[in-house]
Amino acid sequence: MLRHHEEDDVTPEEIESAVGAGMPQAVEDLRRLVAIPSVAFPGHPEEPVLAAAAIAEELLRSAGLEDVRLIPIEGSFPAVYAEAPAPPGAPTVLLYAHYDVQPPGDPALWRTPPFEPTIIDGAMYGRGAADDKSGLIAHVAALRAFQGRFPVGIKVLLEGQEEYAGERLESFVEANPELVRADAIVVADSGNPRVGDPAVTTSLRGLAAFTVEVRTLREAVHSGSFGGAAPDALAALMRMLTALHDDSGDVRVPGLPRGAFGGQGESADDFRVTAGVLDGVSLVGSGSMADRLWASYAVTVTGLDVPSVSEAINAVQAVARARVTVRVPPAGDPKTALNDVTDFLKQVTPWGAQVSFSDFTVGSGYLADTGGRARAALDRAMERAFGRAPRDVGQGGSIPLVATLVRQFPAAEILLYGAEDDDASIHAPNERVVLAELRRIATAEALFLAEYGAAE
Repeated sequence: MLRHHEEDDVTPEEIESAVGAGMPQAVEDLRRLVAIPSVAFPGHPEEPVLAAAAIAEELLRSAGLEDVRLIPIEGSFPAVYAEAPAPPGAPTVLLYAHYDVQPPGDPALWRTPPFEPTIIDGAMYGRGAADDKSGLIAHVAALRAFQGRFPVGIKVLLEGQEEYAGERLESFVEANPELVRADAIVVADSGNPRVGDPAVTTSLRGLAAFTVEVRTLREAVHSGSFGGAAPDALAALMRMLTALHDDSGDVRVPGLPRGAFGGQGESADDFRVTAGVLDGVSLVGSGSMADRLWASYAVTVTGLDVPSVSEAINAVQAVARARVTVRVPPAGDPKTALNDVTDFLKQVTPWGAQVSFSDFTVGSGYLADTGGRARAALDRAMERAFGRAPRDVGQGGSIPLVATLVRQFPAAEILLYGAEDDDASIHAPNERVVLAELRRIATAEALFLAEYGAAE
């Protein structure tokens, strides 16, 4: 149960009513944000990203925060920052989200245009509707419930390039720790296994990624005249990439063992439905679903530079490239994993082909301590907002900033949750957020701020 509040404090009932009354505006604000193609990847226009930052700044002001500003981040897009001082004796909470989004991918795979937010059956569809513009709006909707009279100190940090190069914000945080120092840090870039099933993410895998290039010829040559003797760079790369896994789909790179997750994940049947695995197609790997998704290494080829089928010519390829991503369990070291995988690819390179690696990215994982005052307050708030207590879950993805926050502020409690769910199709076509789930998360966050401020 929520703790008793003093007469001059806002009550849980008043918080719930205020968040509910503000939801139409919150949905409209989310629609405005999702309509902006704020893709912060190289090759995409910068203007939409900056436009999203400007709207984010406006929204924080509308939430009762007076000290709001854009902060330049070297080599990246600006962070949107805001703060309000803590009442005497109250703790400070940092609220994090990001306003950039993944590229939409093939528009033909979307049932609605990715940057024309569309509401269908209570869910808003569009790129970034869940990841992570829902997190930004959850913060705004929760803060609006207090009309500028916050029960705790508030700091807000909204990142502008999390999806592509979040390590640049990490460097900024390391150089400016006092700006983001807080007693509790809320990272609204996660979610629940199912809609209405509250969860707090206590485990994140880290990330290592790189581009591998294979060269075998000075230039492509005619497959009729040279095929059968000329070494094909694409064939060499394919052999190297398929060597990364054994026949069951487990990673076979030395130094990357399977792990075990302490909690319970979803069943294999539920995972098949969520992932959209086709009938008759097997899952890969071994161990429980939680082991495979949250505690073990995973290696994925996320892109290939080769001729497309529509542009294919009869030629033996001289060069081929691939982007490879390694998910690293919380206890693993991303730099070591990167070295292990690239060394392995060198060892299995056929025909003496020339191989090189570039564009390295690393980010550490995270394992939470779940026993603090802030987590207890969040548990009570989520139980009221959802009707049941949250459970601990892991997340296979990476959030680059979290490991930096852990190193910088070891005494701070870090809480990961959000309005996403496993069916939200983040990073995929037809991304969506369920608006009732957004309301529950915003309500839980507002209740948490009040509860944490009142807790002794």
